[in-house]
Amino acid sequence: MPYVTVDATRLRVFSLSGMELRKDPITRSWVITGDDVPDIAPRPESSCRFCFDTAEPLQLIASMSGGQRAVVHPIALYHIEGEASRRADGIYDRMRPVGAHEVLIENARHDGHLWNASDAEIGQFLLLAAQRIQDLKRDGRFKYVSIYKDHGSSAGQEFEHPSSQLTATTFVPRRVLYELRASREYFEQKERCVFCDIVSQETKQELRVLESRGDFIALLPYAPRVPYETWILPRTHEAAFERMGLNRSHMLPDLGALLRRTLQRIRTITESFHLVLHTSPNSLHRSGSLGYWKTIDEDYHWHIEIMPILTAKSKSYTFKEVYYSPLTSETAIKRLRDARIE
Repeated sequence: MPYVTVDATRLRVFSLSGMELRKDPITRSWVITGDDVPDIAPRPESSCRFCFDTAEPLQLIASMSGGQRAVVHPIALYHIEGEASRRADGIYDRMRPVGAHEVLIENARHDGHLWNASDAEIGQFLLLAAQRIQDLKRDGRFKYVSIYKDHGSSAGQEFEHPSSQLTATTFVPRRVLYELRASREYFEQKERCVFCDIVSQETKQELRVLESRGDFIALLPYAPRVPYETWILPRTHEAAFERMGLNRSHMLPDLGALLRRTLQRIRTITESFHLVLHTSPNSLHRSGSLGYWKTIDEDYHWHIEIMPILTAKSKSYTFKEVYYSPLTSETAIKRLRDARIE
């Protein structure tokens, strides 16, 4: 496998020492908070810290033969040393921000974005992502590994160089918990994966399918949270992205091609978007109190969610508990299908 790893526990991490995690007792969301957080604005191209000719040293964690790399985030929100030390604060809960915070450099080229890179380059990046998830899941402290990309000024893009970010946390994010619980309940009722049923119905109806490539499908969800929201899923059931990526790496160029073409379509609508990979939680170290691990390999299904940001439709983002999308998926998909892409 074409990557080199370094023991992350030996890395010196520039964390924000004043940060801590606090839990909202109503929504049960964990919030990372602190004071005096430095501003990490994107640097001009002439001083890109992630280009190979940079004079600034990076804390390398893993690298691929194509130049894709994982490095410690320059100002990490989570640090890998120690224990979370969860404790009470009256009725509240708090703990130290133990985890990992990495930057995944998608391409050695400063202009090698996911929408204009080669399928092989994107496949290498996806393989790097799979390797990093698998590696961090070996640590029993970490319950979940998130990979996400914020692109565009409206999305809070942090670096100019093509990159995504990874966080490993001692808790499962709330949105993922919702999916895990709903997937388990659906499986208990029907003994089928809800994501597999969605893929099956959307394939038959062809109302919201954007494109297929190999074993992967891009579709617009039936109930979109925002206009042009798009998901990419495998047709074959698999709960863990990293398991598919490492065991069936020959499939990654197809996934890379579909991701590239999907982002090209979305970029005909808007420059800004959020992209999040949803994979299964860390089931290598099972919880005695949380039950969603029992059937997770049967009831969960990894997928990629892409949330475009339309500034003219900012109302879509004002009230997150009941989403408002002024455009149905059936209408949105016509424009995305007709978009001229490479």
